[in-house]
Amino acid sequence: MINLRPVLRVIAVLLMVIGGLMLTGIPFAFYYDDGDFWPLLNAGLICLITGISLWLAPIPGGSGIKKREGYLIVAVGWLAMVTFGTLPYLLSGLIPNPADAFFETVSGMTTTGATVLTDIETAPKSLLYWRSLTQWIGGMGIIVLTVAIFPLLGIGGIELFVAEAPGPTSDKLHPRIRETAKRLWLIYVGLTGLLFVLLMLVGLNFYEAINHAFTTMATGGFSTKNASMAYYDLPRVQYLIIFFMFTAGTNYTVIYYGLKGKLKKVWQSDEFRAYVIIVLLLTGIVTLGVKSNTELGWENAFRDSLFQIVSLITTTGYVSADYTAWGNSLTMLFFVLMFLGACAGSTSGGIKLVRHLVFFKNSFLEFKRILHPRAVIPLKLNRQVVTGRILTHIIIFLLLYLILFVMGSIVVAALGLDFMTAIGAVATSLGNVGPGIGNVGPVDNFAWLSSEIKLVLTLLMLLGRLELFTILVLFTPYFWRIN
Repeated sequence: MINLRPVLRVIAVLLMVIGGLMLTGIPFAFYYDDGDFWPLLNAGLICLITGISLWLAPIPGGSGIKKREGYLIVAVGWLAMVTFGTLPYLLSGLIPNPADAFFETVSGMTTTGATVLTDIETAPKSLLYWRSLTQWIGGMGIIVLTVAIFPLLGIGGIELFVAEAPGPTSDKLHPRIRETAKRLWLIYVGLTGLLFVLLMLVGLNFYEAINHAFTTMATGGFSTKNASMAYYDLPRVQYLIIFFMFTAGTNYTVIYYGLKGKLKKVWQSDEFRAYVIIVLLLTGIVTLGVKSNTELGWENAFRDSLFQIVSLITTTGYVSADYTAWGNSLTMLFFVLMFLGACAGSTSGGIKLVRHLVFFKNSFLEFKRILHPRAVIPLKLNRQVVTGRILTHIIIFLLLYLILFVMGSIVVAALGLDFMTAIGAVATSLGNVGPGIGNVGPVDNFAWLSSEIKLVLTLLMLLGRLELFTILVLFTPYFWRIN
């Protein structure tokens, strides 16, 4: 029997946190006099009152939490957050259509970065701040934050952490899950603060710096400018963003070791080495392609190539140039990058490099096993043997991901999209990337899509952010079976 008491209590805390964070946009409403003080205040109060009421409600049950409660908390918690997160858009009238507001909020909290806003620069600055904040909230995961700072819930945190933390690895910085969550968030907050200061030093004002610090470290990609990062066509700004996008796509365990000065342990990570090599190799290839297809100088071609490769691999989705204008071959290369993803244990979306590494390593070893059928040939990652359970989990994940991509593409094509736009929209939504190809490319948006298509893409964003299993397990008979 599922214990609903801890489920509802965690959701109550989540709503109180969301409500409190909404209220942080009020100073921007006053400063810029954008007229959205009341929508933000009312939205925040609705969340706070709902959360407090749910917390105080007499709910039967104990405080214990097991795997089923953990998965239910994450799935229902995210649904509650994105539902209440639409309130500032709806109450202000910025996005009056509920389907559009839901799409924008899910895109924010899943750090996808796809938008229905056609003129971002005319939108109220306080609401754009909330829009950026939704990405920062979803970057490391509000559930992990809750586990870190709300031990008063009286429940264990490992089930929540495992259900939400991206990637198949289970590296922990500290044996106690609460301490791990705290350290992850300290690194996350610290890097966000550092980027904020550096962005101001290279020329961005306070408002632009805080928004782009939020969305860069969350690998989200929402910008306060219509042209995204192409607006800031300055090497010092774009190289700074590239570095922090790359950092945000790195496993936070690796970042922790780097900050502790354990550089040997950093380079021992097979995934991190692959991450560095892939970025460098692809940057060289794309730079040559851009130079031959455009009239850009070498530095500009290199910077645009590096920026877009890091942006898509980390699923940040910032745009510094229209990569679909670089030729069909490079367009398809960037489409493939939407399925790559950066490191597990980072804020990036996508499949994650570690899964690709395990799959290709195992495929290569299979040829050796064919030649030596009696030999025991283990698969190793980071000098450790990958168990059969993890290998099975990864193969099933890859297969499910492919099935969802194909099925999603068929559904949105049936709803009216052309082939290129359909596969681009589904790939970018499932991978939480942002820009796609076709008519949802880097210079387009998602406003023109029908509500039905947006709802399909919204579901794919949630599935991708929560790594498929967390949501799909709820639709199995085993989850609800009483035993």
